[in-house]
Amino acid sequence: MLSYGDHQNSPIKRPTKRVGILGGGTAGSTIAIRLAALGLETYLFEKKKSLIDGPPMCHLHAGGNLYREIPDEDCVALLKQCIDILRLYPYTIDVRPTVFAVPTRDEGLPEDLLPRLDILTEAYQELIEQDVNNKVLGEPEDYYQLYSHEQLLELSEREQVEVPSTVDEWMIPVAKYLDLNKVKFPLIVVQEYGWNIFRLAASAQLALEEYDHAHVFTDTTVQKVVPVDCENCTNADHHVTKWRIDYQQANDSQAESIEVDYLVNACGFRTGVIDDMVGVEVTRMVEFKSSYVTHWGDAGGQIPEIIVYGQRGTPEGMAQLTPYPGGYFQIHGMSKAITLFDDGLVASSSDSAQPKLPQQYVHYIEDGWDKAPLQARSQQAIEYVAEFVPTFNSARTVGNALYGGQQIPGEDDTLRVADVSLYSNIRYARAENVKASSTLIASDQIVNELTTLGLIQNDTPMNRSRYAHEWSYLTHNDGLAVDKVARVLAEQRGFPIAMADVNHSIREAALDDLSPAGV
Repeated sequence: MLSYGDHQNSPIKRPTKRVGILGGGTAGSTIAIRLAALGLETYLFEKKKSLIDGPPMCHLHAGGNLYREIPDEDCVALLKQCIDILRLYPYTIDVRPTVFAVPTRDEGLPEDLLPRLDILTEAYQELIEQDVNNKVLGEPEDYYQLYSHEQLLELSEREQVEVPSTVDEWMIPVAKYLDLNKVKFPLIVVQEYGWNIFRLAASAQLALEEYDHAHVFTDTTVQKVVPVDCENCTNADHHVTKWRIDYQQANDSQAESIEVDYLVNACGFRTGVIDDMVGVEVTRMVEFKSSYVTHWGDAGGQIPEIIVYGQRGTPEGMAQLTPYPGGYFQIHGMSKAITLFDDGLVASSSDSAQPKLPQQYVHYIEDGWDKAPLQARSQQAIEYVAEFVPTFNSARTVGNALYGGQQIPGEDDTLRVADVSLYSNIRYARAENVKASSTLIASDQIVNELTTLGLIQNDTPMNRSRYAHEWSYLTHNDGLAVDKVARVLAEQRGFPIAMADVNHSIREAALDDLSPAGV
């Protein structure tokens, strides 16, 4: 068992209530941090060798500007969630703008997005007025800017700056490399940032090390969950007050068990497996998706993220070029030849809450991609981007990808805002985050549920610290500490070490305002 030590030396009476969390992805890890900070004995079980090693992540999705199909209120919810989660994990963010382009072949117009961007700008301003420390995406008046064809032609004549410091400087390589004949104007530049999964995993690991009562079991398989104290178990409206978790660590020959007072299912695309064990009927989908890692040595310096809109699932789906340090780029192409898969979207059935992915994709998730199809899809991704960024055809595949199964609650595959389902009578919660930014909100809902059940007290200094974002690990760790752990994780997972870094981190001066002076 990996039981992380508490850096706070003040004596704390050991709590008696235990919570078991199944799954150490973004949801499970964030929930564990939230509950351990409240003093609960928190047991986190993860099948992989390290935390947060899951589906592709590259972008904070602040405001949901990627998704033309979702309503404005969901976009505002995403903005709030992104700012909230950024303040828990500030060292995971790469500060650089994102450029949105509507291709000439698309029926939409850039102007169609402006009403939403105005709504988001206003919402961002209101969040700053509520708490000045929410100003993490730059100045509200700079949240988005427009660039005309004439402006881009002028910028294309300027010399590229290796390390941009103004929006104009960020747009020079866009003006030089983007095929301006294939996009509509204006182009839209938004202060949406990169989100680094290696740094997120490192931050969660460091955060959990703060708490003596956070018990992390990686490389561990949960074999079964069984109700221990159960009233009227033959009835649909039965009551459970304790669960037993049977698990086995990779290096142990025997299985072990632990009893918990509350059970959280954060198993990502495998949540249905636990639902079946618990006896909960759920309708959901799972989608296998992948993004590809490439190296482009001809960028001439740092460039923004570039997104070219398209209709999802068609041969002309969205193209997304995400920069990392060292000339590495991650590519999404939302067509079934690249990021999506013909048989990659599956649904639950009347017999099981767990959708069944084709075995090939389960094999990729558990054992890694087969070399030939990975190489083929990676090359297709390069060619897909090169249609709009012609010189990108000189990029080379790296031989790895970020991929996994994404759960989608219900029957709507366009759903992007979801958090948690609660089953009070059996002391069970299921985290069902489509986007990682929703995980802190899910944690709050579980805390409210635990309070209602009498397992914790809500109005405590530790709970108030969450809303002030006074996270203990931020007082003992800085960006360099996250760098060190993230680089180890990237190497262990077979990725270029440079991908564990950021080109531009949130300034230390800004973080002084986000971090408590002492806990």
